[in-house]
Amino acid sequence: MRKKLRQLGNSWGLIINRTLLEIMNINPVLDEIEIIVEKDEIRLKKYMQE
Repeated sequence: MRKKLRQLGNSWGLIINRTLLEIMNINPVLDEIEIIVEKDEIRLKKYMQE
């Protein structure tokens, strides 16, 4: 899947569609995501408190 970044004020954002959120079992109102940066990749996953 390819997406374009969108400018939001002085920042840039990525819109994540509902289908992807459902596949990842993420409720955008209740859940947080963890952002992992490794070399030239950004990975997103549902944040799970330990």
